[in-house]
Amino acid sequence: MRRGKTGPAARRRELCRVAKRTFGWPELRAAQLDAMLPLTAGRDVLAVMPTGAGKSAVYQVPTLLLDGPTLIVSPLTALHRDQVQQLARTDAPLAVAINATQSAAATEQAWAALADGTAKYLFLAPEQLAKAELLDRVAALRPGLFVVDEAHCVSAWGHDFRPDYLRLAHAAERVGRPPVLALTATANGPVREDITRVLGLRDPATIVAGFDRPNLALSVRATHTADDRDAAVLDLVSTGPALVYTATRRDTERLAAAFRERGVDAAAYHAGMNAAERNAVHERFRTDRVAVVVATSAFGMGIDKPGVRAVVHAAVPDSLDSYYQQIGRAGRDGDPAEAILCFRAEDLGLQRFLTGRRVDTDGLRALARTLHRRPDPATLAELTAASDRSRRRTLNNLNLLEAAGQVESTADGRFRGTGADPETAPERAAEIAERRARLDRSRLETMRAYAETPLCRRQFLLGYFGEVREERCGNCDTCLAGTAPPIERVAGPFPAGAAVRHPEFGDGEVVRREPETVTVLFTEAGCRSLSLAAIEEGDLLHER
Repeated sequence: MRRGKTGPAARRRELCRVAKRTFGWPELRAAQLDAMLPLTAGRDVLAVMPTGAGKSAVYQVPTLLLDGPTLIVSPLTALHRDQVQQLARTDAPLAVAINATQSAAATEQAWAALADGTAKYLFLAPEQLAKAELLDRVAALRPGLFVVDEAHCVSAWGHDFRPDYLRLAHAAERVGRPPVLALTATANGPVREDITRVLGLRDPATIVAGFDRPNLALSVRATHTADDRDAAVLDLVSTGPALVYTATRRDTERLAAAFRERGVDAAAYHAGMNAAERNAVHERFRTDRVAVVVATSAFGMGIDKPGVRAVVHAAVPDSLDSYYQQIGRAGRDGDPAEAILCFRAEDLGLQRFLTGRRVDTDGLRALARTLHRRPDPATLAELTAASDRSRRRTLNNLNLLEAAGQVESTADGRFRGTGADPETAPERAAEIAERRARLDRSRLETMRAYAETPLCRRQFLLGYFGEVREERCGNCDTCLAGTAPPIERVAGPFPAGAAVRHPEFGDGEVVRREPETVTVLFTEAGCRSLSLAAIEEGDLLHER
């Protein structure tokens, strides 16, 4: 089927036929089909689907109806391996991954399979797309689809941030700019806007599936000291499979050891471990050889383990977006599961530190001066060598300079100065970093509000994503304790989910509407609660 040459009804039938014949799926979910159809017509798509909703199918099926292979950008090699193995168990064409952990012979075999059409799926990490030679080889394959998995990473600026995600729009152009599919399990309005802007999506079809996971029991356990918090975590998890999230690498090791002392088979997982160690923990958990994984946010993307019975947070995450993503790894089989947050207000300070952006003033100025002096564009490798900084720090600085108008990218992926005064680079970059820091702080305050709310937690959580739940859920701690008040139905303007604009704070999305206040998550200014009386008196808020 050639892209866009047949009508929607015929494409829908063909997608269902391929899904059944090749993958053995008797039917496709409505949200999956809604995302697949625009792709087969050549449109960009942003698909936001909860964990377990079958996001991978959105590219797996259309690939068989498009010319050329599909390129899937995914952050972890463990995910590549899982997806390749999963596809090998179907009647789909070969899937291959190319990464630094495999031999040169295996890599060349993968390229050969792609070149002769045997392989139709190529998995790569975002960092690999910074390599000009690799991009040239991908471009020669004329890919039919460019997939960005875990697309919310373009809006995640914490200490584990992957700066190469901000370069993926350039990579898509270098390989011929096929339709782009952005996939994520969690993205409210501002994050969806971030994804669209950073990835350069062109009039994307935006598909947002329902966020509610009614089988997850939501609760918060308030603790006063670090010892109280640790004791609560250890008491909450006596069997597995379970995931425990912590803020630091040291805490993963310490809590995993404490679990083992209690006779619970537990393993630590964090980004400081080498790839072989991380892959071993991932595989042991997947095959039920370890009951509990104690991890930083580095663990869990793309985990396809249906029987996880609990996700416990031993530290507050940086946002409700991250929290929803992580608790979505529980109960994927549809059976009851628990999502428990052990909340200690003092831990918010650590999260502020971890997500803080420390602007590299000297590095920014030196980099801007280097590019200002150079008569020709420079590669990332050249700039890294000249900067006395790591590759990641250099790329972070380049991304900030580009946002500040000091740097631009060339068609071949190099960098050049724009002619702006390099001495102003740190100041401009600091302004951008501060805007992002304000948004981070507001997201963290929204996380605090979730932990401290007297309302039905599910109503609060869904409201953050723009989804209105009229009734209390009956499956969270405030509902079960009988303390959650009913939500008062409020008529009038600014309903939850409405896109709005404020003269000072800019564009945003209403996350909660109450009788006297409206809570809005603004793209630049973060989360703000506004008095309806003040809004009316000053004519401050308008629906877009």
